[in-house]
Amino acid sequence: MAHSVLHKSNTRGHANHGWLNAYHSFSFASWHNPERVQFGVLRVLNDDTVAAGMGFGTHPHDNMEIITIPLEGDLAHKDSMGNAETIRTGDVQVMSAGTGVEHSEFNPNNDKQTKLFQIWLFPKIRNVVPRYQQITLNKSLEKNNFSQILSPNKEDDGVWIYQDAWFYLSDFDKDFSKKLSLKKEGNGFYIMNIEGEITVNSEILEKRDAIGIWDTLNIEIKAITNSKFLIMEIPMK
Repeated sequence: MAHSVLHKSNTRGHANHGWLNAYHSFSFASWHNPERVQFGVLRVLNDDTVAAGMGFGTHPHDNMEIITIPLEGDLAHKDSMGNAETIRTGDVQVMSAGTGVEHSEFNPNNDKQTKLFQIWLFPKIRNVVPRYQQITLNKSLEKNNFSQILSPNKEDDGVWIYQDAWFYLSDFDKDFSKKLSLKKEGNGFYIMNIEGEITVNSEILEKRDAIGIWDTLNIEIKAITNSKFLIMEIPMK
């Protein structure tokens, strides 16, 4: 019997620091909600808007898989591994923080904001050598499809991480529907609706609503309007 939890966009934590306007799906920084600490191994899903020319100073991470998906604009990244890259809309970036890494991220543009999702997953292996990977996605694969952008496998589509997780980005036309099956038994799905309006197993999701579903083998998503969304299949333990 499938179980689900609905997270409406207006129930997220919110902090507007001026330079950063952040919405937190799970407890983060000064926002703590004991009901919303994590979903399976998904620990953080932050929906950040970074003002022009602003950003996050150098700060450390360890033993976390950190995935960045820009939604609008660019993000300049520098880290203690020697990477200095710009992540653009249409890219996906991952850092396996492992034994420890420091990085900074800022909006390199003085005339426009940057919007991004930053996602943290607990890894299945601790204290790995830190690593960085960034790719440019083929956005055309998202049209009325589940375009895989992340997996546990180096030779698979998308980036790879130290966790049995699969991420998909989709861009559905109005009235289109499609089913997605689990890759690994015991995993669950967490779906964030980026824009538009969809139903997931008949539950309606508006812009920035999310739903977690577990104890199921598949989900069916139908677009009520033209819609874009992110699906994360993740271990529940």
